[in-house]
Amino acid sequence: MRVPTGGAQRALGRLLRSKVAGDDAPAKAKGIWEAEGPRWFTPDDPIWRVHQHAAMFPGGVAALLLQSLHPSAMAGVAGHSGFRGDPWGRLQRTSYYIAATTFGTIEHAEEVIAHVASIHERVRGRTDDGTPYAASDPDLLSWVHVAEIHSFLTAYQMYAGASERLSAQEADTYVSQARTASTLLGARDLPADVTELREQLHSYRAVLRSTPAAVDACHFLLREPPLPRAARPGYVLVARGGVAALPNWARRGLGQSGLDVARRADTVAGSLSVATITWAMSGLRDAEERAA
Repeated sequence: MRVPTGGAQRALGRLLRSKVAGDDAPAKAKGIWEAEGPRWFTPDDPIWRVHQHAAMFPGGVAALLLQSLHPSAMAGVAGHSGFRGDPWGRLQRTSYYIAATTFGTIEHAEEVIAHVASIHERVRGRTDDGTPYAASDPDLLSWVHVAEIHSFLTAYQMYAGASERLSAQEADTYVSQARTASTLLGARDLPADVTELREQLHSYRAVLRSTPAAVDACHFLLREPPLPRAARPGYVLVARGGVAALPNWARRGLGQSGLDVARRADTVAGSLSVATITWAMSGLRDAEERAA
């Protein structure tokens, strides 16, 4: 049985969609989902299942926090992305990229990848210690990919229902499928399965550190969300769920507790956030289906 859709449920669904995908979300969705042409993936593929799940909300927070520990990646974000001045715009651009390269036609996905690659060519600078960086650097692109895929997969396996979780073989397939877009973007030697994903994540630890910029980004994401006060409690659940998806060493590096009791509390918060997001978005879909 379906729970009747109420105004509050629809309003929350519309708010979430506008923040993540923008006010023109319906038009963007139509361009991705209704376009005709061959696609890299199908609804039965693990990457489709993971990337359309509400666990992507805390997974996305985890990815941003984990990426911030790489000094060059964090310097690029702080210097060029406008994450403080326009955090929702950055989120919307990222979510559009993920949607287009996961659910869209191959032609559209390749166009989006080429556009992002052209932007990367202009993102250059130096870290606080003078080390030069470039967003188009294959190794830096690989770090961003590894941090994202590890975070997305971890969050999905934590917050999806028992019947939805990926088997070991499906998880390996997810990691392999996720290489498609990132390889075209310029990343190299990407992991092909979960074991390689964990090994590559570990291999970066020698260069990862908690810079002032990373601490500032963590504070912004966890304590200063650009939201009205009434909406902040719900965001806190999402954010703490993202912290739960981090490796313990990353939690400690960002000043977050590595104790098991803290991780369990954050996991409960993440579960509540995913359940609420799923409820809100299902109400929005039900209302739109009835109106069609």
